[in-house]
Amino acid sequence: MVVQSLTDLWQGFGVALEWHNLMWSFFGVVVGNLIGVLPGMGPLSAISLLLPLTYSMHPVPAILMLAGVFYGSQYGGAIGAILLNLPCHPPHAVTCLDGYPLTRQGKGGTALGITMISSFFAASVGIIVMIFLSPVLVNVAFKFGPSELFSIMLLGLLAGGTMSSGSSVKGVAMTVFGMLIGVAGIDINSGAIRFTFGFPELADGVQLVALALGLFGVAEFLRNVNRMHVVGSTAKVRLRDMRPSRAELKQSFWPMVRGTGIGTLFGAMPGTGPTITTFIAYAVEKRISNSPERFGKGALEGVAAPEASSHSKTQVDFIPTMSLGIPGDPIMALLLGALLIHGIQPGPLLISKHADIFWGLVASFWIGNVLLVLLNVPLIQLWVKVLQVPYRFLYPSALLFIAVGVYSTDNSLFEVGEVLLFGVVGAVLLALEFPVAPILLGYVLGPMIEENFRRTLLLSHGHLSAFILHPISAVFIAASAILIAAQVYFAVLARIRKRKLRELLPEPPNMEQSQSARERELLRGDANQHS
Repeated sequence: MVVQSLTDLWQGFGVALEWHNLMWSFFGVVVGNLIGVLPGMGPLSAISLLLPLTYSMHPVPAILMLAGVFYGSQYGGAIGAILLNLPCHPPHAVTCLDGYPLTRQGKGGTALGITMISSFFAASVGIIVMIFLSPVLVNVAFKFGPSELFSIMLLGLLAGGTMSSGSSVKGVAMTVFGMLIGVAGIDINSGAIRFTFGFPELADGVQLVALALGLFGVAEFLRNVNRMHVVGSTAKVRLRDMRPSRAELKQSFWPMVRGTGIGTLFGAMPGTGPTITTFIAYAVEKRISNSPERFGKGALEGVAAPEASSHSKTQVDFIPTMSLGIPGDPIMALLLGALLIHGIQPGPLLISKHADIFWGLVASFWIGNVLLVLLNVPLIQLWVKVLQVPYRFLYPSALLFIAVGVYSTDNSLFEVGEVLLFGVVGAVLLALEFPVAPILLGYVLGPMIEENFRRTLLLSHGHLSAFILHPISAVFIAASAILIAAQVYFAVLARIRKRKLRELLPEPPNMEQSQSARERELLRGDANQHS
């Protein structure tokens, strides 16, 4: 089996290195990288615009180009998230939490270097998994029914409350708020329209891109609009700053490995997008860290783990898409549509019937990732020069790109209004010290949790025991219960410690008594002076 896989991969390199295929792959990664850097644009809109171009193309270069746009935008999206706090692609919203604080501390180059290393490492592991473990991962994916998907998403939702750097109660509240936003629109089971407040444009729900760019891009602009001189617009990042030290590499290595493992696991599960993966990877790192208070203030682990999980998830995501015909997110659905346009039916027979497409695509992943590293090293100076543009020019330009990018997705001015609304809401929440990242997690997971919960109840005729009778589901339900118990335990422990510390400290003097004593001394002094 291993020998056959290596033989097929060798033939795939022969297909991917053909001159016209290599050029289209190069074109895809360059466009994807540029799209990722531009705030407001995204791989979804870019692939949508390029899809008509593939109608007259051969299937192999068409798929190689579209796939190059997809994983090329992952590199560019991290650059925008770290340098400008603008997540072009929703999974990079987690990267903003620690990437942007690192930039403001003058460590933007280090964050970019760690991102490139993590991305290439995770993508390489994901490609190796695609080559050797595709049949195994497909069998694992078949074991995940609605009850298992509900349980693992519930665990991810509960873990989202631990990501906030402040109060866990505020984090949970923002997660619930995101869930309420996510369930707006048409009910998938009954077809009823709910929570639209009379706006027919909300029948399809709130757009993910509008929510992410409003909460992270526009909110940051509104937050800093009156204190632009405080932001380090004169910061300089040199090329040698991208080379992390040995201590920084050691600090990021295991988060990179753990993030890669989480992305690989979720990549094999159909129906789970990369946003869930990055949030869970971040939550895991914060939970196991000896100093979780550093997260959200510039922790390298908070950059390495989410980026590694996102890139490994991106590569492994092609397994259920190509082998089962089940896309993991809207971008994979577009790539699936591109295959169907050319008369290629994704499924278990794809590898045998269209080996040139499958193995050529796998080989192009490695070629494309090497091209992206070679491109980003010289171009990084161009991206970091964005920091030297005064923010009074930079942010209005970013707002223009955001508006154009959101409008170009569905040609809807209503979605541009959504970005503005969520920007105002995000600025108010940030001023009140509420974390906004859990909102995005609740938005993504809320509808999926509801759908799988109701589907499980339909299949079990309303018996809640179905979530415990399935072994995989029971494990994740137990993990969720342990997580809740741990949160309560640590909260109670912190309150007890605070009470004991208060008992040990001397009581502060009574202000009223001290004030009356001071007044008596002053009166006595005046009496002596008169006498």
